Order: sequence, then structure tokens, then C-alpha cells
Amino acid sequence: MFDERLTINTERLILRPFGPGDAGQVRAIIEDGAHTTALPPGAPGHATGIGQWLAHGVHELWRSGQGIHLAMHARDGMVGSISMFKAQWGAGIAEVGYGVHPGYRRRGYATEAVRGLAGRLLGTGVLRRVELRANADNLASIRVAEKAGFAREGLLRGAGFEDDGPHDLVVFGRLRGDERQAPRRRIESERLVLRPFARQDAFDMVEAVRGDAEIARWMPWAEGYTLERALEWCTRLAHAPGPGYGGNFAIQPRDGGRLAGAVGVQREDHERGDAELGYWIAPWARRQGYAVEAVRMATAHLFDLGFHRAHLLVATGNRASQAVARKAGFIEEGIMRQALPVPGGWADAVLFSILNGEISWQ
Repeated sequence: MFDERLTINTERLILRPFGPGDAGQVRAIIEDGAHTTALPPGAPGHATGIGQWLAHGVHELWRSGQGIHLAMHARDGMVGSISMFKAQWGAGIAEVGYGVHPGYRRRGYATEAVRGLAGRLLGTGVLRRVELRANADNLASIRVAEKAGFAREGLLRGAGFEDDGPHDLVVFGRLRGDERQAPRRRIESERLVLRPFARQDAFDMVEAVRGDAEIARWMPWAEGYTLERALEWCTRLAHAPGPGYGGNFAIQPRDGGRLAGAVGVQREDHERGDAELGYWIAPWARRQGYAVEAVRMATAHLFDLGFHRAHLLVATGNRASQAVARKAGFIEEGIMRQALPVPGGWADAVLFSILNGEISWQ
């Protein structure tokens, strides 16, 4: 149903069929003992089987008409693999699976590859639905599915089996057209613009975080902040993983100028219709009312998405943020003990909330 030379280019990866030229990198993966996690099922466990596998074995899935195995290449070389299988062409359904070499994990490669393959298959009309299944106790794989825009759909009890016995599987699905349902990525008021983060914001982020006493006091992620981490946030982590997600926004004055801060969703509970917001403001943008205005804009955005309640958790010692919450129309509900991570440990937090219909622009 598609070309055996299928190649997909993402921001950092090339996904393409395995070929004879991959022998050296496949050998290195086998010698690392990573063939069971980084290569597709059926890959050889010994170097003597590489030639036969690259010439024939790895392509059997495509020849059978049920899917395809693709090598996952980054700038450093082959970092893993991703596959489409169990294709039901008449129904327009298939499943995807992946593996990343242990030495290349925690870099977002799995999410980027899954998003890229699913986007190609759904975007070209080849399929109408792509599924992904993950062990219920594999939190990393579950997070990959969520960040790649898949919706959690149910639990298959005992449907997976590994060396240690049966496992429950979480089923995720993504449909053609889901990407068109993503929330607005730009929100404007008379003074501010909330927009997606861009690469150039990383430099302002580093300057804002380094050496600022308030951010260092309340934000645990600020310790040892580097340009590399800022770039990863601005180009990958800050971007919404899928439809229905409230998102993360850069705050910028509408008349231009540098990054003023950030506001975004920390947690979502779709069953309860509740979302938690968080924000920070750069030192050069404080005492201008930007925090209050940005929180109101982000809250209204959440209500537009169908949430009925938004809340903020503010450390009991953070008087400035408490003032922002109150000015934005949030109501103080109580103290949550040791509920907020701060540098060096945990802090008691004031819980503020606002309901749909209570927001005021006065």
C-alpha cells in the first residue's frame, strides 16, 4: 500500500527502511546487547545473521503487506527503529511500535519518531486510525504516546506477555483529523500575545533564569539552567503533545520586544474538567501587570477548550504570586501540605481556583 522506500524526515530524525549499508551500525547495536530493545522483532542476536536479515528478514513485513520496519537515524547515527504492523488496509487501521537504544533515551527521539510516522500515515490518507499499545507499568512509553498526540482509550488486561509474565496493556489511538482539532496556538489581548515558544526564546530564557533570586527560590527546574536545556524546552518540550492539551505559551508584549515570561498547563484532569496553571515572569517584565493578564488569558483559553475549573498552586511564602492569583480572579480555597516542589524540597501551597463563568476582565 506504500513504497518500500518510504522515508520520513522530522526535525532531528530520518526514518527509512533498513539496507545493506546499515550492517556496521546494526553490528554495534548487537554488540551493545541492545538488539532486543533498539531493533525490530526478529532481528539477529549475533553478527553472523546480519547480512541475511538486512537482505531479507527485515523486509518480510513489507512483503507480506502488513507493514514496514524503519531505521531511526539521528545525527549520531542509528538510534533505534520504528515499525507499522498489523495493517488492515480495508479498515484503514494499523499499529505502531518502536525501540530506542538505551544510550539515546530521554532525548525525545521516540516521541518525534512516533509523531512523524503516524502523521505521515494519517496525513496522506493511507490510514484513518493508528494504534499504539504500552505496558500499563511502562510510564515512559505511556508518556511517549501522550506526547505524540495519541488518546488513551482503554486497558487490555493480561494482553501483553514478557519474560516476567503477563502484563496489562494500555491502548492508545490517533485518528485522521485529530491534528486539526488542536487548540489555538496564539492568543492576543490589547497588550500581550501568548504564542508558541520559538528557538530564539532560549537566549532570553537563560538570561531570565540565571541569577534571578525569585525564580531560583521557587522554580526547582531553574537550578543549573543551561542554554542546551532552554533550547530543548523552546523547540520540543514546550510544544503541545496532542489535541485537547492546554499548552505552554511564551508571553510577549504585543508591540514587540523580548520574551516576558511563560504561562502554561501543569496538569489536566479531563474526567473532572480541571486544569492547573503555572507561570513565571522575566525580571525585566515585572510590575507591569503581565502575569495577571497572561493568567486570565490562559484561563479563558482553558474554558474555551471545555474545562470548567482552573487552579493555581502557590507556595505559602510566595506573596507576589498569591497577589497575582487574587488579582486574576482566583479564590483561595485552603492550604495543601507539602504539595509543591521547590528547590531543596517541598513547600506548603495555597490552593486557588476559578470556575468557568467567574473570570472577570475588570
